[in-house]
Formats: sequence, C-alpha cells, structure tokens
Amino acid sequence: MTRTQDHPAVLAAALGVAILLTLLPLPGWLEPLRPYWVALVLIYWSMEVPDPVKLGTAFLIGLLLDLLTASLMGLHAFSLVVLVYLARRFRARMRFFPPWQQAMAVLALLVNDRIILLWAITLLGEPMPTWRYWLAPLVGMALWPWVFLALDHARLARRQLDRR
Repeated sequence: MTRTQDHPAVLAAALGVAILLTLLPLPGWLEPLRPYWVALVLIYWSMEVPDPVKLGTAFLIGLLLDLLTASLMGLHAFSLVVLVYLARRFRARMRFFPPWQQAMAVLALLVNDRIILLWAITLLGEPMPTWRYWLAPLVGMALWPWVFLALDHARLARRQLDRR
C-alpha cells in the first residue's frame, strides 16, 4: 500500500474524535479553554501528509461543524478553509521547525482563525467577547506537541498494520 492510501481512515477517525471533543459539554468556567480540536487535526494533516487535506474537504468539515454546533452557517467552513490554505502554503517551512517553533506557528494559525470569527461576530452586531476569548489558541498551542505526537503515532501505526 502506498503512503497516501492509508491516511483517509486515520484522518476520519481523528476528525471524529476531534468533533466529539468539540461537542463534549464543559462547565461554563472551562469553556473558554476549549481548544479548536478540528483545526489542530487539520493543521497536522495539512503539514505532515504528502497529499494534504483539500480545501473542499475543509469546507465540508466546517459545514458539518456549523451544523453540529448550531453556529452561523459557513462560519467554521470559511475559517477552516483559510486555516488549511495557510497551513498548506507554509507547509514546507513549518514541517522542519523544532517543536516549540511549530507550536508558535500553530498559535499564529489559531489566532488568525479567532480574528476571522471575531470579524464575523462584529458583522453580526453581537457583543464583543471578553479577554477569555483569546485563551483557546494558547491552550491549542500548549497541546500541539502532544496532538502532533498522537496523530503521528496513529498514522504510523496504521501504516505498519497495512504493511503486514
């Protein structure tokens, strides 16, 4: 089996877990700390897989996330398309960064995503979020090395199973 053939099942499983973690209810005080799990998975897949996630796939995943979270239709779809585009655009550089620099690049991508969401919030005329709105990208940055290792392990384990 070639390198690109074993990824769809692992990607689907990782996205399924990420969506479940996104939908998992949290106490009110812990909600601002929820990282954008789907974005972390898509960043990994855009960086590490030879055939990265397509923009159309990111759009469809975002629409599914919009439906499941009852948010404005197309909001997550647009932000994930921008996120995947930027991750793919800077893929060659980010892949060879040391882990701490990769985490900083992920922070930049997640903050960019938050700015897009903030733009949509202001267009809708909703009240501006508090400073806690900016904590989720920091948590995502802190979790990035472990998310990276877990997804890398799952991808390589699947490849080992397919070789047998």
